[in-house]
Amino acid sequence: MADPILSVRDLHTQFHGREGIVRAVDGVDFDVFEGRTLGVVGESGCGKSVTARSILGIVDRPGRVMGGQILLRPQGGGPPVDLATLPQAAMRRIRGPEIALVFQEPMASFSQHYTIGNQITEAILLHMGLGKRAARARAIELLDMVGVPQPDRRIDEYPFQLSGGLRQRVMIAMALACDPRVLIADEPTTALDVTTQAQILDLLRDLQQKRGLAIILITHDMGVIAEMAHDVAVMYLGRAVETGPVQDIFNRPRHPYTRALLRSIPTVMARPRTRLPTIEGSIPHPFDRPRGCAYHPRCSEKLGAVCETHEPPPIDTEHRQVRCFLHGGIPGAPPGTQP
Repeated sequence: MADPILSVRDLHTQFHGREGIVRAVDGVDFDVFEGRTLGVVGESGCGKSVTARSILGIVDRPGRVMGGQILLRPQGGGPPVDLATLPQAAMRRIRGPEIALVFQEPMASFSQHYTIGNQITEAILLHMGLGKRAARARAIELLDMVGVPQPDRRIDEYPFQLSGGLRQRVMIAMALACDPRVLIADEPTTALDVTTQAQILDLLRDLQQKRGLAIILITHDMGVIAEMAHDVAVMYLGRAVETGPVQDIFNRPRHPYTRALLRSIPTVMARPRTRLPTIEGSIPHPFDRPRGCAYHPRCSEKLGAVCETHEPPPIDTEHRQVRCFLHGGIPGAPPGTQP
């Protein structure tokens, strides 16, 4: 496999407030490859969206990236650039032409005072150096590419005049305006009906095949991950607890949290009127993180004091990485020892 276009290494993002420190992202590692989709999955509050904003340097105050590397491989070759250390002026040249973000809620992301055409052409004028007429033509071309009907008329409409599905398509068109190499889609199908969800996912898949896009798909829906992703990063309380190829993750999950997520998915083989398994408890309060493995208060497979007092290191096993003492790394035990 070729070198990753984007590598995140030991990323830490924290929010410092009066009540304490929230470690929203607490040592995340993953790679993103050209023409492939990395699915980032986990419950609400596990740090998925903050990870995306950290990559782009748009974490809301009082949050900030405290450590780690965000390595972007230049298009023309050469050593990777660490986005975590770039000044804001340099990051503005990265957002759009290199990495773009499809926000979770288009209605809250668009300005309601400007037409969608004005908002798409703004990025084109800023980054591509085109004139107004050429920028408008480019915006119409983008709207047509993402399946917006009558793009030459729709370009002069306001966001509130569009349906939820059309707003999401326009949001994707805006993200693609400057031909990025990496597209981050943060819950792109939230609040859409099933038919529209399928259309948006088909659109992303088609755009990836035509452009060779590297996509980071953030979602809590394991069904979307199974359909769209090539690789998966399962996040819990700011960390990627298991990463690997999608088929391996679904067929042979290694981390207890991954197994619990998969058990909670309804299947066509399930008995009617049978209650789905749930994960006991809830995600700990961000100001009261448990000692040791963050998942141990909810884990039915924990190893007693080992999990309660020590943080599991990343263990490489069967083409994937997992943070769990069930697969080795037990403190004081010989290397490779498993329970």
